[in-house]
Amino acid sequence: MKNDNWTVYLSGEIHSDWREQIASGIDKAGLAVTLLAPVTDHASSDDCGVSILGAEGSDFWKDHKGAKVNAIRTRTMIERSDVVVVRFGDKYKQWNAAFDAGFAAALGKPLITLHDPDLTHPLKEVDGAAMAVAETPEQVVRLLAYAIEGTL
Repeated sequence: MKNDNWTVYLSGEIHSDWREQIASGIDKAGLAVTLLAPVTDHASSDDCGVSILGAEGSDFWKDHKGAKVNAIRTRTMIERSDVVVVRFGDKYKQWNAAFDAGFAAALGKPLITLHDPDLTHPLKEVDGAAMAVAETPEQVVRLLAYAIEGTL
């Protein structure tokens, strides 16, 4: 297991550098991990459906089309992953992240949630499905290192 390359999907909040912190920590730890993520450019993610498949007459159908196009990437990457990490930030409600966590749990993927302690109560059901609940990107790296290498 130590020499296997693990694939980790990083879902959730896109307004901070948590993904970069995890990537840096993985590099420093020398872990054989491939990181996958959704499209994190907000405008591209919102407009992908209409940009590729054509305009819609209402915001509902624009969002519906965009969500389905994004789901091609998201579902494929979650299914391909060995572990799924879902970050919930405090600035916006990440309903899509909660969906990703549920999808990963339904597939039996090991799930790590990442959020500040003040979100513990609203995320209690999501955390209940997680194998671990982390508060910092460093803890996520340490969890991955332990899972992969089996050492502290």
